[in-house]
Amino acid sequence: MAGLRAESPRRRQLHPRRRRRRVATVAQPEPPPESHPPSSSLPLRLPFFPPQPQPSPSVSCPAFSFPPSLALFLLAAAAAASMLPTGDGQNLVTEDVTVVEGEVATISCRVKNSDDSVIQLLNPNRQTIYFRDFRPLKDSRFQLVNFSSSELRVSLTNVSISDEGRYFCQLYTDPPQEYYMTITVLVPPRNLRIESQKETIMEGEEVELNCTAMASRPATTIRWFKGSKELSAGKTEVEQWSDMFTVTSQLSLKVKREDDGVPVICQVDHPAVKDLQTKYYLDVMYKPEVQVLQNSPAQPLTREGDLLDLLCQVKGKPEPLDVTWIRVDDEMPQHVLVSGSNLHIESLNKSDNGTYRCEASNEVGTSFSDYVLYVYDTTAETEPAVHDSRAGEESAITAVDHAVIGGVVAVVVFAMLCLLIILGRYFARHKGTYFTHEAKGADDAADADTAIINAEGGQNNSEEKKEYFI
Repeated sequence: MAGLRAESPRRRQLHPRRRRRRVATVAQPEPPPESHPPSSSLPLRLPFFPPQPQPSPSVSCPAFSFPPSLALFLLAAAAAASMLPTGDGQNLVTEDVTVVEGEVATISCRVKNSDDSVIQLLNPNRQTIYFRDFRPLKDSRFQLVNFSSSELRVSLTNVSISDEGRYFCQLYTDPPQEYYMTITVLVPPRNLRIESQKETIMEGEEVELNCTAMASRPATTIRWFKGSKELSAGKTEVEQWSDMFTVTSQLSLKVKREDDGVPVICQVDHPAVKDLQTKYYLDVMYKPEVQVLQNSPAQPLTREGDLLDLLCQVKGKPEPLDVTWIRVDDEMPQHVLVSGSNLHIESLNKSDNGTYRCEASNEVGTSFSDYVLYVYDTTAETEPAVHDSRAGEESAITAVDHAVIGGVVAVVVFAMLCLLIILGRYFARHKGTYFTHEAKGADDAADADTAIINAEGGQNNSEEKKEYFI
């Protein structure tokens, strides 16, 4: 018992210490209520920020720079903005913006019924771009265009793909409002080119062309033209890399010699650019076109003693280098002079009659054209035949003798006259032969009276059926 009594004073001495600790805990002062802004300024209670041990005149960060008082307010606004509902702002009006990369986008926050509430604009990362007419963000591409109690309008220059996204307008009313707009960035094709499997194409071959539009956003539409005529494209391939698209369109075309030098156009349809196109000029190789022209005599009719001068006109790709004259049906007369593409006969005679051929060749092939010469007498006045020549095929020109044609016509006329004479004599000999039904069977009668008597009906009606030949 004595031991128990001795412990009691110690226990009593410990109790006052415990009570003092509890009192010290209760006596710790609470933050003063004056540090909270009035509820009328913001609808949310703002946190208490204890004073810094070494206050500085301003607060800065890599993207922002503003006074401490404004920094405190912006931090409070950011805390409040994180609790704002997103969606339609009943009193805010915004518009989506579509802009081409590198150009200027205008962002606008408008208030329908202004009550002088605070307006601020935030980027897709919810960083404050403009708070009223103050720009905390250190991005000089953002510039204030207009600020009033009913509108905050900001321009963004040199837009890039990283600027695409949602931008938020906030209006600090009771309750707060927030609405967003979307910036869409268009990227035109960075490179447009046409590639061909062959640099040169032979006439009649089919060439394959590929047009590629690289690094566009959205994907482009490619159209083909030959001259002013639109062509139907073949298959189209679209490749996507990140947010960019590369489009390749294929065209198959069978070429003719008339297509040489004609441009094939690849045109791009894209919302970021107009009339963007590139051209590829067709290089078509074809065999020569040959045509024989008569330079003299001046009149088409060739007579004995006349001078004959023929020119072989040649066109081909590549340019024909080998042009020759030959006589098809016989050897070339010794007095005929051939110089390159020209054939010259000083004095024509009947022995020069024949077919003269001009041949031309290049790397693609050989073509020729024929000229048929017929030498007339010096007294001939008939119209000559027309000489014609075509390249790439046998084109023998036949000179027709109109004297022969005249003889044939004379024979035909004479035959017709003879036929008319024979017919006339035939009808003249048979004049007066006349039969009637009543005179049937009268061929054996000696005279007309007997024929009437022998005819059908007998003697009774012989007077009525009697007929006479005059």
